[in-house]
Amino acid sequence: MPRNSDFQPERFDDLLAWLDPDRELASSIYLNLRQSLLRIFAWNQCADPEGMTDETFDRVARQVKTLRTTFEGNPKLFFYGVAKNLVKEYRKKVKLHVPIEAIELAGDPPQELEEETSEQRSECLNRCLRRLPKKKRDLVLAYYAKEKQARITHRAEIARRLGISIEALRVRILRIRGNLEECIELCLDEFVINDETD
Repeated sequence: MPRNSDFQPERFDDLLAWLDPDRELASSIYLNLRQSLLRIFAWNQCADPEGMTDETFDRVARQVKTLRTTFEGNPKLFFYGVAKNLVKEYRKKVKLHVPIEAIELAGDPPQELEEETSEQRSECLNRCLRRLPKKKRDLVLAYYAKEKQARITHRAEIARRLGISIEALRVRILRIRGNLEECIELCLDEFVINDETD
């Protein structure tokens, strides 16, 4: 599931306050809830349980101010309802999905065009990374530096060094990544405009 999170720290604080007025207890509820949601999406054979869990928290966070005054009962039930809707959306997308093998292409796209697009994207990424403040650039590069099991250990080490939780680190990275994606899109648009005016 595509990620374009707008999960802001204030919303996270509001979310925790809604789960429980005691911050420590709220954090524990949050972590347990996160594990439950991951299991729900995994049981439903969703391709990206972690991304869908993040999306569930994003959706609830966007409504949390209203929910604090209007929703009655255990907040976990609201999260499960949102997760259920996400599973339905996912299944609908999977039904509409046509495997690439089933598509007959008229011909292979010109290799030059693919290389040009890839070069432009790479150039835009480098340009946007250079525009980031050094601390943010170093953080995002370190976050995505390792692969598989080493990545998990590495990210835990980054969070420990910064004195924050893994969740807070993930939120921080999502914000930086959102800014990078926006910058890359604008940069690619510039390439298109320049090509059209040439």
